[in-house]
Amino acid sequence: MIDTLSQSGRAAALASDGPMILDALPHPVLLVAPDGVIESANMAAEIFMRSSVSVLRRHPISEFVPFGSPLLTLIDQVRERSAPINEYKVDIGTPRIGAPKVVDINASPVADRPGAVVLMFQERTMAEKIDRQLTSRGAARTVTGLAAMLAHEIKNPLSGIRGAAQLIEQSVPSEDRALTRLIMDETDRIVKLVDRMEVFSDERPIEREPVNIHVVLDHVKRLADTGFGRNKRIVETYDPSLPPVFANKDQLIQVFLNLIKNACEAIGDDPDGEIKISTAFRPGVRLSVPGTDEKVSLPLEFCVEDNGTGVPDDLLPHLFEPFITTKTNGSGLGLALVAKIIGDHGGVIDCSSQRQKTVFRILMPAFSETVQPLDRKQ
Repeated sequence: MIDTLSQSGRAAALASDGPMILDALPHPVLLVAPDGVIESANMAAEIFMRSSVSVLRRHPISEFVPFGSPLLTLIDQVRERSAPINEYKVDIGTPRIGAPKVVDINASPVADRPGAVVLMFQERTMAEKIDRQLTSRGAARTVTGLAAMLAHEIKNPLSGIRGAAQLIEQSVPSEDRALTRLIMDETDRIVKLVDRMEVFSDERPIEREPVNIHVVLDHVKRLADTGFGRNKRIVETYDPSLPPVFANKDQLIQVFLNLIKNACEAIGDDPDGEIKISTAFRPGVRLSVPGTDEKVSLPLEFCVEDNGTGVPDDLLPHLFEPFITTKTNGSGLGLALVAKIIGDHGGVIDCSSQRQKTVFRILMPAFSETVQPLDRKQ
């Protein structure tokens, strides 16, 4: 949790000294006058509202939120009770400030300004990323146990079935050999599925080193251009000053191959289909490590975006869980493995999707010669 100023402190700062004192806060903070007009805002609020403070001051708060928004009711309740109120998971997104915008809201009265209200918004994006990641890891642990059982209880009998089919193939008429070949092909397919699941039970320490993410992405792009991504438009937006990530290069290649292959399948044969790969440095994101008081910074952001059909809303919260897939013949293990690899590296992965804009966003720790992120096999 990020420590914030007290209710009276925030109100006094905005009311008397303006937004400068609060510009260090990562959360948008607004001062709404008794007549509903925005009186002041910090820097984070300007970014959130997509307007400068000089523009914000000329308009009431009602012009920046949807008609009948719970935020307006919340402001009225604070004025009536003269007491702070918190509201959670409020969507205040509009075309003006971007949609959707789901936030937790803290609304507080100003002690010496009757009718004035201080609003602080806390976007739920990062909290939900972490919640989804923990859910995915829990599901991956289930697959770990299942994989160990399958390896012993299924692969051995399958070997016998395949061997028997090979023997039968030698003694049956040619018109029946298609059936024995079918048995062997399907047996091989099941073995491959079990092999993919066995990856989840690999608990060996990860061999890591400083990795230039752009070398990884260039390698993956070359593989895509010569295979599944042939004739697909792939746009790169890289931050050339990005520090190295402390990771296993081969596993990162596996992650981005999976994500870019999924993006290629999402855009299909659409002539306007496009995949965007971007890297950026995002300071300020810190994640608590379970079992310790230490917090790990996740400043490296890697995104894979496509303008395909998008992910159905009902699948989006479960996308990184095993056996969840939108593909007709998919196993639902690809993204679960991606989530496991990123989680084992101490990172977070999330997906946001709407029609013609699906973004897979990865946040990871940077390499440091003095302090290395903890291996997190959970």
